[in-house]
Amino acid sequence: MDLGIAGRRAAVAASTRGLGFATAQALAAAGVQVAICGRQRDSVEQAAARIGAAAMPIVADVSTPEGATRFVEGAERVLGGIDILVVNVPGTPAGTFASTALEEYGPALQNHVLSGVAMCKAAVPGMQARGWGRVVAITSVGVRQPFPDLILSNTGRSGLTAFLKTLALEVAPDGVTVNSVQPGLHRTERLESWAGDRLPDMAAEVPAKAVGEPADLGAVVAFLCSEPARYVTGTAVPVDGGLYRGLL
Repeated sequence: MDLGIAGRRAAVAASTRGLGFATAQALAAAGVQVAICGRQRDSVEQAAARIGAAAMPIVADVSTPEGATRFVEGAERVLGGIDILVVNVPGTPAGTFASTALEEYGPALQNHVLSGVAMCKAAVPGMQARGWGRVVAITSVGVRQPFPDLILSNTGRSGLTAFLKTLALEVAPDGVTVNSVQPGLHRTERLESWAGDRLPDMAAEVPAKAVGEPADLGAVVAFLCSEPARYVTGTAVPVDGGLYRGLL
């Protein structure tokens, strides 16, 4: 399927591995120039080499609004502009209500919400001016069906989802779409670290009876960035093998 985005320019945050890397790969395969980022120069350069000539490596820490802004500004410089923004941030520590201190919420909200807002602030006005743009955030199915032991992630990603829905309504007349994807259990280093020996049992509870691959999510993000998806905005799409059981 021709996604109609060859030659477009994308900034994909937190993209040296896992879901961010798979998304950058999918966009590059569709002919998009991609700026990727990571905290360590060697890891981001290795990731760019794996993707190929379409990838531009940038060293940036997007867990803070300042770092997120610097990443987008750097991507604009190396690409000459940004048509597609993929909002993605590092995960926050596991914990329950009882085990998580009040002081931990501030950094988590900065990471999950304010960093995403900062990226949009830096990238979306240019999209509006050009009359075309795509914003897709990688959040979590925990927004719909909270995961136990991940209270910071459940809370922060829900706040970002509310921001994105509001932004989508404001910028739709300008040719800019804003959506999010909600991964469930995908085979990443973070999932394997968090789940540990529980992973086989958790996979058995998924209706698809399997853990997803990062590429499964990357393909959906690439579609939401496409021309055929031009009339899709304000959505939050679970990509979870049926893990979320709700009707809405």
